[in-house]
Amino acid sequence: MKHILILIFIFVIANGCDHKKKEKLQQSNQLTENKYCYPIESSLIGENYLTEKFLDNILKIETNPKKNKSLTDMIHIKGGVFEMGADIPTDFQNYKVSGLPQKDEYPKHTVQLNDFYMDKHEVTVKEFEEFVIATNYITVAEIDINWDEIKKQLPAGTPKPNDEDLKAGSLIFKYLDEKTEKNDLRQWWFFKKGISWRNPNGSNPNISDIYNNPVTHVSWYDALAYAKWVGKRLPTEAEYEYAMRGGEENTMYPWGNKKINTKEVQGNFFQGNFPYFNTQKDGFEKVAPVMSFEPNNYGLYDISGNVWEWTMDWYSAKYYLELEKIKSNNPRGPEKTFEGYNSNATQKVVRGGSFLCNDSWCSGYRNARRMRLSPDSGMEHLGFRLVKDIAK
Repeated sequence: MKHILILIFIFVIANGCDHKKKEKLQQSNQLTENKYCYPIESSLIGENYLTEKFLDNILKIETNPKKNKSLTDMIHIKGGVFEMGADIPTDFQNYKVSGLPQKDEYPKHTVQLNDFYMDKHEVTVKEFEEFVIATNYITVAEIDINWDEIKKQLPAGTPKPNDEDLKAGSLIFKYLDEKTEKNDLRQWWFFKKGISWRNPNGSNPNISDIYNNPVTHVSWYDALAYAKWVGKRLPTEAEYEYAMRGGEENTMYPWGNKKINTKEVQGNFFQGNFPYFNTQKDGFEKVAPVMSFEPNNYGLYDISGNVWEWTMDWYSAKYYLELEKIKSNNPRGPEKTFEGYNSNATQKVVRGGSFLCNDSWCSGYRNARRMRLSPDSGMEHLGFRLVKDIAK
């Protein structure tokens, strides 16, 4: 099973520029094609190639006119200027390192954004099911792994796993024995066949019982497909942080600078000794139904915690350095992924933290915290919400 975990974590497919594909995409009135050779919404940029078969699935989706006009459960976020990036309040100077800003959150830089609408909660299982029924869409986690494709990204001579190990599935979390070191995350994530948005933890629930949960085990492609159907888009990384801050300046968390503690519950995070034991002080072991906790100042629920959320942007560890000396107007992210230790990485930014975050590991509920995943990834603590531009 360990070799399958390795495959899943580095499963990145690059198909190159197919001119027939370009002609096909140019005929679509739903997606536009730019100089970077792959189909994108007009607001997306990037030069890394995405997986053709997943993009083809998106091309087949037709926007639902009724959904496209709806602003139900969306919040009008008034644009403005803010300082994006890490904050360390004075009383955090001696705080545990794992709970403090990371290198890629620096330097702080000025960003200006237009007004936009944002979903007040994550997209739910019920909403996603409606999309699947209407379009017959199949998520990445429901498609068997193609060995001929992924072996191109592996060291020469890597043995092929058993066919059973290449069946469709996704990653779920497991607690560790307290004697086991937690530094290797492959120890507490494992790939399980049959896991998907319909069956998020392997218990095969009656789907109506999880209707109000955020949909999980959805890739960036799946989120983009749903967004096309409802006539919305994924938020940029800047929009997400701006919304998460809720109009507050120089704060560590959406609720201010009050440290995480066990006396007061601010959201669905991991209470206890991660990844060994969860006290469930917040009332939930894992994912919580949307709107289970108080919203932030903008009226957004679970903008911090519960599940990580996809953004449009490619991840670059040095992107903030490029923006440091300019006032960035509606930034759309870097043109390609830059990961210092892996030149072949293809990763999208995820934001907001999840039910697995606490200060002894990722502190993902911080306003400036950045994480990244391959766009074909699906995980138990990963979902999304959408935004919509305001017509001028």
